[in-house]
Amino acid sequence: MNIIQIIPGSGGSFYCGNCLRDSKYFNALRAEGHQVTKIPMYLPLFADEHDISEIPIFYGAISTYLKQIYPVFRKAPAWFDRLLNSKPMMKMAASMAGSTNAKGLEDMTVSMLLGEEGEQKDELDHMVNWIADHCKPDIIHISNALLLGLARRLKEKIGVPVLCTLQDEDVWIDPMKPQFQKRIWDLMHERSKDVDVLVAVSDFFAGVMKDRMKLSDEQVKTIHLGVDVEDYQFMSVKEKPRNVGYISRMCHKDGFDIVVDGFIELKKKPGFEDVKLIATGGSTGDDNKFNKEQKRKLKENNLLDDFEIVPDFEGKEVNDFFRKVQLVSVPVRIGEAFGMYMIESMASGVPVVQPALGAFPEIIELSGGGVTYMPNSPKKLSETWAELLKDQDKLEKLSQAGYEGTRQKFNIHNHTKEIITLYESLSHPERSRRMD
Repeated sequence: MNIIQIIPGSGGSFYCGNCLRDSKYFNALRAEGHQVTKIPMYLPLFADEHDISEIPIFYGAISTYLKQIYPVFRKAPAWFDRLLNSKPMMKMAASMAGSTNAKGLEDMTVSMLLGEEGEQKDELDHMVNWIADHCKPDIIHISNALLLGLARRLKEKIGVPVLCTLQDEDVWIDPMKPQFQKRIWDLMHERSKDVDVLVAVSDFFAGVMKDRMKLSDEQVKTIHLGVDVEDYQFMSVKEKPRNVGYISRMCHKDGFDIVVDGFIELKKKPGFEDVKLIATGGSTGDDNKFNKEQKRKLKENNLLDDFEIVPDFEGKEVNDFFRKVQLVSVPVRIGEAFGMYMIESMASGVPVVQPALGAFPEIIELSGGGVTYMPNSPKKLSETWAELLKDQDKLEKLSQAGYEGTRQKFNIHNHTKEIITLYESLSHPERSRRMD
């Protein structure tokens, strides 16, 4: 099949689970012999831009923002757009404060969902025409429901099935002004009619989105995320130092301060003098003040020497990170639709310690590779760490179970076959009916 993935990029400045998910499916689909093209939106997909060298970035973050806020820019010449969407400008936008912050972008979110009726209708036509001219796809897969405004024009122009993943849209919408929230959810409900199916990344999040988008059971299918365990290097926890790890964007939303405060509490207990906190995942300009505060707390407690930041978090570097830790925690304050870092950790033999929020209990129950705790407080986190770090036999059992559970339940190749079967049922419904 010829498959298009439409993916909003993060610019590579921080660990983006959704970007990682799309990248892993891209590789797995290609390994199955399918032709797959990524269409990036807003920002480059990764810092080194290795996967967008031949494909333009549509809806460039800077030009889209300027045209939404200042109508005069909507009449800017094409060379001006090319300048704003150039690689140097995109790198700058990726590191800017607010580049991943929904506050103040309510009007733009509404406009994007309006699609051909929104302020970005010219850019929508540019994207659709480019795909029609260059790709000739059999199916189009949109990365998240905030992009549902693309679907109607894509189907009209290209005439192939369109499906959309559901993953953490509520995290973007909930911080917005209340008067916008209802309109956005209503628009997402209306625009959901333009796609053939919606694919949730967990049963938990399928339930969330059925409720918030007013969707029927028939509209939503769950396909869990996955990794290839061969991409990771399993190591027994007993061969590692007794360190705790964090792998996600180092920000307030993802609970990095809970980890820091939990680590400070842990170090006050006798018997944990050897334990260090190892963190990776990057940040944006928005997070600078927050992260300075975390370092200040560590310094006040004389723990800076027991704290390490691993600057890179892709490929070899992520494996180096996992070799340094016995446990990983990312105590996202409101939970998450899935959490790619969980299965990356478990594929490396690292058990996870997560709050009983969002899809975390679902993933841990299926894999067997971790424990949950509540409340999501530094004190409870430190207590849970302490119990496991003192019981190395239990930690080893969780390590082995998590690796095996990931290989069986969150295997990217198995889930890719599920996705392909879904694509084929949409592209050839008569064939699917005969098989049934």
